[in-house]
Amino acid sequence: MSNLKISDRFVKPFLPQNHLEKELERAETARQTVLNRTGLGKEFLGWVNLPSQTNSEELQAIRKAAETIQSHSQYLVVVGIGGSYLGARAVIEALTPEFSHPETQKKTVKILYAGHHLDADYHFRLLAFLENKEFSVNVISKSGTTTEPAIAFRLLLSLLERKYGKENIKNRVFATTDKSKGALKHLADEYGFPTFVIPDDVGGRYSVFTPVGLLPIAAAGFSINKLIDGAKQMESNLKSTTSKESNLASLYAAMRNGLYGLGKTTEIFVSYQPTLNYLAEWWKQLFGESEGKNGKGIFPASVQFTTDLHSMGQYIQDGERKLMETVIKIETPKQDVYLTEKTDDNDGLNYLAGKKLSEVNQSAILGTLIAHKDGGVPCIEIILPTINEEVLGELIYFYEFACAISGYMLGVNPFDQPGVEDYKNNMFALLGKKGYEKRKEEILSHIGPT
Repeated sequence: MSNLKISDRFVKPFLPQNHLEKELERAETARQTVLNRTGLGKEFLGWVNLPSQTNSEELQAIRKAAETIQSHSQYLVVVGIGGSYLGARAVIEALTPEFSHPETQKKTVKILYAGHHLDADYHFRLLAFLENKEFSVNVISKSGTTTEPAIAFRLLLSLLERKYGKENIKNRVFATTDKSKGALKHLADEYGFPTFVIPDDVGGRYSVFTPVGLLPIAAAGFSINKLIDGAKQMESNLKSTTSKESNLASLYAAMRNGLYGLGKTTEIFVSYQPTLNYLAEWWKQLFGESEGKNGKGIFPASVQFTTDLHSMGQYIQDGERKLMETVIKIETPKQDVYLTEKTDDNDGLNYLAGKKLSEVNQSAILGTLIAHKDGGVPCIEIILPTINEEVLGELIYFYEFACAISGYMLGVNPFDQPGVEDYKNNMFALLGKKGYEKRKEEILSHIGPT
């Protein structure tokens, strides 16, 4: 039994039943393509069985590394870009209280991030901050040559060597990389850094349940066993549920593709909890990189309500009618606040006296759903009982499976990213990398000298 539920009550007015039934048939065909490994990119379907195949020895090795980091470091810098850091960050930030007192926290480290962009100010300030801090690094890259993380790691490695001495940093750098080849693997072997393997058949944006995601999550003090347990539950559910209407991933993929066929070309991920902002960022990468090919794909966007109801809410309500929403709805908060009566009622809020803040939020959610439906925006509701490791494990695996189904429904390979290489090749040419001289000439002939 899954913790996750989907409601289509605000989709039905837009998606005729016969249309949905056709999409569910297509979704089931795509689901079988995933399970039978017969589609495009089938060599990158290792994530499908990953939760059930993860054993206790693997988890113990990751927890042991996390304990080593916690024993001597205040901070762990996670170096990676895209799928190499977004999944872990999504889980960590979803579970970390915005306001916490260090003296009451269990033994843990603060997670920092580097190599996910090329901003000089950010990396200068990070290095300056770490000068007098105890820290470790988890560098994540299958090849070790992706420009953004490679530059950040070079800078951090130089700081580590200067701060601790080259011979004393073996237990402060953990490399998550290819099992046998690549620049990072060779460097880790040269230095004697502990390594964890990125499986060959798992792409970056599907790698949350590999050491890519699990080591930072464990170092941050959260239960990777519970995260995997949730993913296992969802894996079992999505594999065994053959009823098209009951299979959560098939239903979601069918609804969003059905709406896409009716002209809803942008999907907005909506949350009402600020801690889910990076879950939205991970979701955007997952669907954007998986589906945006061959002139196709639903554009993934995100907003954080009720904050953005006072800005983007205007466009969503009254702008172009090319939008659909997927709303993450949490049934029970971990803590709550009661509103009390005030004698003079000078703010006019006494009508809320005795209510919990979560009740107000739920009313805001429902009121917004109704308004947006009336304004021509279909809304898929994804309902979760609460936010914890197990529920996040279910949710992440659900999205991975639904994304694979949806990509096959679109007729694209959900597991490659050919368009990402274009900017890299232009950047290499402009920076004068050997072998890119001709491309640089071509660029400059089009735009002139930079």
